[in-house]
Amino acid sequence: MIPATHFGSDNHSGVHPLILESLARVNQGHAAAYGTDDYTQEVTQKLKKHFSKDAEIHFVFNGTAANVLSLSCFANSYHAVLTANTAHLWVDECGAPEKLIGCKLICVSSSDGKLKAKDLSDHLIRKGDQHASQIVGISITQPTEYGTVYSLEELEELHQFAIKNSLYLHMDGSRLVNAAIHLGVSLLEMTKHVDVLSLGGTKNGLLFGEAVVILNKSLAKDFKFKRKQFMQLASKTRFIAAQFDAWLGTDLWREISQHSLAMAQKLRQTLSLIPEVQITQATQSNAVFAIFPKYIVHELKKHHFFYIWNEKTFEARLMTSFDSNELDIQLFGQKIKELLSEKAK
Repeated sequence: MIPATHFGSDNHSGVHPLILESLARVNQGHAAAYGTDDYTQEVTQKLKKHFSKDAEIHFVFNGTAANVLSLSCFANSYHAVLTANTAHLWVDECGAPEKLIGCKLICVSSSDGKLKAKDLSDHLIRKGDQHASQIVGISITQPTEYGTVYSLEELEELHQFAIKNSLYLHMDGSRLVNAAIHLGVSLLEMTKHVDVLSLGGTKNGLLFGEAVVILNKSLAKDFKFKRKQFMQLASKTRFIAAQFDAWLGTDLWREISQHSLAMAQKLRQTLSLIPEVQITQATQSNAVFAIFPKYIVHELKKHHFFYIWNEKTFEARLMTSFDSNELDIQLFGQKIKELLSEKAK
């Protein structure tokens, strides 16, 4: 039985049909392994047009690897990296940066997932003190885990703060394209101040695959050896490249993002018409955060699955994706009203 679409995550969705077609196209004959084939090289050049002609782009299997390898470009075991207390890097990487790099993560409190320069300053202490981990960088998520989006002005402020304090800036871009569509800017504009980018694919309709985009050329040295040691060098790299080709080598990325964002706004609108439901965050990406009456949550999740994001506040996260549709959103709203009505009887 094929399960219905729901709101658990955009990586719960299937693979976009055009991306499946791209996989089938490269599944012909033989090609050189480990990214040395002509096709992978061509795709890499296409992706550079979105970022920088000098960018180095390295495909990897998953998001955790992309994040940790990105940090490894500038962090050593005696370093620390500042990140938001809501960040995937802090909450959901199972200590991978600490285990694999040996560096320390320092979380900074944030109510909306964003880091602000004024909140980072207090952590810049004991510089040069051999007894303390030395802060070397900042890691931000765009859009954040709360679906909020840094404006270009906010990114500029963080960039200036990083320059002033000799820090590197890493961006976790697992849903980067959604932030670009929300702001109406190019990926180049979005990342011009970033040193290293984790570029997500899986949450954007791909079967698998992410990329590390090194924008600060001075950090690219020896990266290929790190990727190999981290067990992220795919022998049949063309199958990752093919997906990025269909996605970013065409306007498919725009189409997927525009649809996902439109469905998130439709979902927000539907929920906002139900007085018992409280919307908790701005809806700037493909995420809607809301608090439902507790007594309907268990039954509601049986019909349209979603995650409780914050167990203390019972705040729920609902995600849309390329295959979300208005009918599912309508049925979700109807089910909420039905469950509320049953309780009122």
